[in-house]
Amino acid sequence: MQVLEKIITAKKAEIINQKKVFSLEKLQKMPLFNRETVSLKERLLDSGSSGIIAEFKQKSPSKGIINELAKVEVVTKGYAGAGVAGLSVLTDYEFFGGTLANLLKARETNPGIPVLRKDFIIDPYQIYEAKAYGADVILLIAACLGKTQLHGLALLAKQLGLEVLVEVHNEEELEKISPAADLAGVNNRNLKTFKVGIETSERLGPLIPEPFVKIAESGIVSPENIFRLREAGFKGFLIGESFMKTADPAKTCKDFISELGKCKTN
Repeated sequence: MQVLEKIITAKKAEIINQKKVFSLEKLQKMPLFNRETVSLKERLLDSGSSGIIAEFKQKSPSKGIINELAKVEVVTKGYAGAGVAGLSVLTDYEFFGGTLANLLKARETNPGIPVLRKDFIIDPYQIYEAKAYGADVILLIAACLGKTQLHGLALLAKQLGLEVLVEVHNEEELEKISPAADLAGVNNRNLKTFKVGIETSERLGPLIPEPFVKIAESGIVSPENIFRLREAGFKGFLIGESFMKTADPAKTCKDFISELGKCKTN
């Protein structure tokens, strides 16, 4: 069984259990459920935007433990202070060490910045969770979903006031992007080999229809990568491991954005 299949199998069991202990009605009564969301799309389209979506991620199936000592409040506050366009918070625990509690802490620490819930969303319940715990954007991974299922989830998210990022890995998955989505992300990591290369974004970027704001994910390690990806039409750049693997992710992010600014003016 491939890693993605294992994750989805575990996620289905997790959702069943979560529904038993925390009902949909309880989620809708949580204080943040009716908050007005912040637009990541608008932040990325702003002329002065860094375009960086900085991620809080403590481990992954391919890398194992990345940074188990990092505190989500400290790191995300530092990211925001560094000038990121948005934050991404992993909420899958079994494979990525994330939690909904981390999402909530990131929101409470950074009330004015858009936050993406990064998880394997396969059930409407998870979208209500995302809203209740303070997310502004949800991720829908095309590799995990059928076209009709993805569109239905995207429509629900929009009804709840959330923006939608659809992630693709290849040409075939481009066909699944829902017209209800706001953002289209290209993951540069091959799910079968885990090989990473921004060439994937450069290849797929021009094939993504104009209404969607394009986001490149994974494998971004330098300002030069950003400039190449901008040439391919990308406005957003999701970076996690490059920041999180260092002793001070927030400082690394700040230095990266500073260097990006210097290169831009030279």
